[in-house]
Amino acid sequence: MNALELHSISKSYGSHRALDNVSLSVPTGSRTVIVGPSGSGKTTLLRMIAGFEFPDTGRLTLNGQTLVDSTHEVPAHQRLIGYVPQDGALFPHMTVAANIGFGLASKGQERQERIAELMDSVALDARMAERWPHELSGGQQQRVALARALAQQPRLMLLDEPFSALDTGLRAAMRKLVARLLADAGVTTILVTHDQSEALSFADQLAVMRNGRLVQSGHPLDLYRYPEDEETALFLGDAVVMPARIEAGWAHCDLGRIPVNNHRNNSSAQIMLRPEQLQLTSIVPNSAEGSGCQAVVTERDFSGNTCTLTVELQPLNTDEQPGRSLLVRSSGLYAPPTGSTVQVSTIGHAHVLSEP
Repeated sequence: MNALELHSISKSYGSHRALDNVSLSVPTGSRTVIVGPSGSGKTTLLRMIAGFEFPDTGRLTLNGQTLVDSTHEVPAHQRLIGYVPQDGALFPHMTVAANIGFGLASKGQERQERIAELMDSVALDARMAERWPHELSGGQQQRVALARALAQQPRLMLLDEPFSALDTGLRAAMRKLVARLLADAGVTTILVTHDQSEALSFADQLAVMRNGRLVQSGHPLDLYRYPEDEETALFLGDAVVMPARIEAGWAHCDLGRIPVNNHRNNSSAQIMLRPEQLQLTSIVPNSAEGSGCQAVVTERDFSGNTCTLTVELQPLNTDEQPGRSLLVRSSGLYAPPTGSTVQVSTIGHAHVLSEP
């Protein structure tokens, strides 16, 4: 069952088309991430869902209730949707407890117990209840903002780049904490971000936006392995894209003959491999040549447990110029040194990209 349904949502500001016929279904209890570059329309779409803005055309329903259509617009305060902005937006003149309890209908002891329960749910020490927002770290402020949003028992939670201002290590920890909290509470969640790794790790469903349009949506692994086009492939991570001739399930390209996930015959196309699908093997002198092609390691980007290598394919004919450069991911401990000659082979299938 889907909690949220967007049907052909469009929005323009003057001559600028911010959203162009966007349709999306968000399953109940899921975590959907809307990702895209700056100006892609993702934040505008989130504001439409929250009720801060209204579309020019289209329909939006939540748990079967129509929030927006051509004749009806439910205001934000009546939607029972939680919203956590990028900076937390805590009230600076209120304590942590007062921020979390803002809007709670309960009074007295019942109210205090509910605030304590919410603080515990977001891993905030009870002793922080009387602190002021400026006395908290960035991660603590975000947890207070999340507890305040959860206090209203929302039907849907919207997160607008809530981790972007945090340090890298804290960002990953907060992302895991929030994902676990929302899953335990059974709250359907939509996160907006421009961070690809954050999107891939947080999402049950990933929606990629570009120029106001929804380009592709689905399971994160499917979008990473089978992106619709080259631009989406490169946005979601490093990719090796090259021309090839497709014949009977095989691509004939600079890497040799490799299997593909499309069985078009005798057609030219662009194929994509992720760097981790390329495997390097050291060439032992006087050994028989293995499968794949030869390359020279020209650059190394060491990052501990992994190392990203740039390799330059070598032509079969020594009179020809060196071929294209490719990115390859290797173990950090056993990555071949710069200047070494290696054999390049592939793992799995190459993905055939759609024609532009």
